[in-house]
Amino acid sequence: MKPSKFILPIIVISQFCCTSLWFAGNGVMSDLIVNFNLETSALGHLTSAVQFGFILGTLVFAIFTIADRFSPSKVFFTCALLGSLFNAGVIWDGNSLTSILSLRFITGFFLAGIYPVGMKIATDYYEKGLGKSLSFLVGALVIGTAFPHLAKEMTGTFPWKSVIILTSSLAIIGGLLMLIMVPDGPYRKSANKMDLSACFDVFRNRKFRSASFGYFGHMWELYAFWAFIPVILKTYTIQHPDVVFNIPLLSFSIIAIGGLACVIGGYLVSIAGTKRIAAISLILSCTCCLLSPLLFMSESESLFIAFLLFWGMVVIADSPLFSTLVAQNVSAEIKGTALTIVNSIGFFITIISIQLLNFLQDLVNPAYIYTLLAIGPILGLIALYEKKKSNEQS
Repeated sequence: MKPSKFILPIIVISQFCCTSLWFAGNGVMSDLIVNFNLETSALGHLTSAVQFGFILGTLVFAIFTIADRFSPSKVFFTCALLGSLFNAGVIWDGNSLTSILSLRFITGFFLAGIYPVGMKIATDYYEKGLGKSLSFLVGALVIGTAFPHLAKEMTGTFPWKSVIILTSSLAIIGGLLMLIMVPDGPYRKSANKMDLSACFDVFRNRKFRSASFGYFGHMWELYAFWAFIPVILKTYTIQHPDVVFNIPLLSFSIIAIGGLACVIGGYLVSIAGTKRIAAISLILSCTCCLLSPLLFMSESESLFIAFLLFWGMVVIADSPLFSTLVAQNVSAEIKGTALTIVNSIGFFITIISIQLLNFLQDLVNPAYIYTLLAIGPILGLIALYEKKKSNEQS
């Protein structure tokens, strides 16, 4: 059965709308700091709160095999609605750091029913060309993640609360689109019963384990880089006082360009294979991590921005490819659970790298701390090519 040509665009639009919740707090971080008397370290804490919520959510969804036992579109809609409500709670004037952290944590919890479930829905519709389909889907995640920075720039003359209201409204729209226009896919196989061991048993498959550990290495770098892009830009302006950056607009551009890279990577797999393109992306992003101190020294702001744009592309290009490798190496009945547990572990790793950078930025020259992100791609490459003699190419 060939899916309607409108299905993938609808899934992509819904994913974009709903994942705009992810960095909604980051997009208005400077306003939150001023309005609620927060410390500058709140950036790392608020980002980690979302990640922690997402991790707990994905664990719950995976252990109880929710995406495989219930209609994924209904799960997506329910989580989009609840996520939007808790995201909107940030605009309350009586908030404190504790309440904002709690709201971002719960928003992250419901994002567990959006991002991995959106990928599950795509796998239910596309067996052939799955890598290309997921590349569009992760591209939508990337642009959705970047959107709050653009929204902040676009609504500069309006109160910061308008960014929060906008992202919550988009999430509701995205959830409704998925519920109304994307029924259960033709390749969906519903799990008949709850299997508490399913999320652990999948790691017995060596191909699945190799793809998962490659993804974990990628995640060590990705969200730490994304979260600290405004800090990276600010650091450069401090070291080069004559330079003035439009930080919200540049932050959006550096993250959003990764969406284009995901799509390009999805097309390149037909030429070089999923695994090889993922490995090339890891190598390039690792190189960016190691070269970053030199770029901070550069007097050319154009070169610095070009470098960050390139880094923004290669840091995410392998994400849909790893998801494809994971989905291809697990049975259809537990595909949603497998994608969810891999996401859960991957996002737990992001908290460690984010908090490490958060801790080191006041202790070490900030121009050097991003070299530590190279650890992830290096370990990811080792995992990806474990027992290379088997020559398993996708």
